[in-house]
Amino acid sequence: MSGQLDILKIQQLLPHRYPFLLVDKVLECEPKERLLACKNVTFNEPFFQGHFPGNPIFPGVLMLEALAQATALLTSQSDDQYGPGSIYYLAGIDKARFKKTVGPGDQLMLEAKVVKTRRNIWTFDCRAEVDGELATSATIMCAAVAG
Repeated sequence: MSGQLDILKIQQLLPHRYPFLLVDKVLECEPKERLLACKNVTFNEPFFQGHFPGNPIFPGVLMLEALAQATALLTSQSDDQYGPGSIYYLAGIDKARFKKTVGPGDQLMLEAKVVKTRRNIWTFDCRAEVDGELATSATIMCAAVAG
């Protein structure tokens, strides 16, 4: 499968739910290659109450989680043994860098590119951007367990 995934399809593929589902839509998917998704950041999100009150900043750890969810979605679309019912675990994060703050009203563009696969471990180069500017980058490993 390739192309776009709406929130209903994303919910079939990932076990996460509000407030922890951090991918709103998949805009592009090239199985075994790359995925582009988005997260619409709104002021109504619960973490803004306590994360830099008066200066709302989307937590960096949640940007990494959003990227990890994007890797799980790409994995689910890249191999027939994975899909609904499969579980995707964050297996590692390397080279994480935070370059730009993200706040309410921003649209976080999430990109994951497959670097390699070994058995059920997938490695991705990931980046999150706002308005074409790099906010976060990391190498993320995803462990897939077929459902």
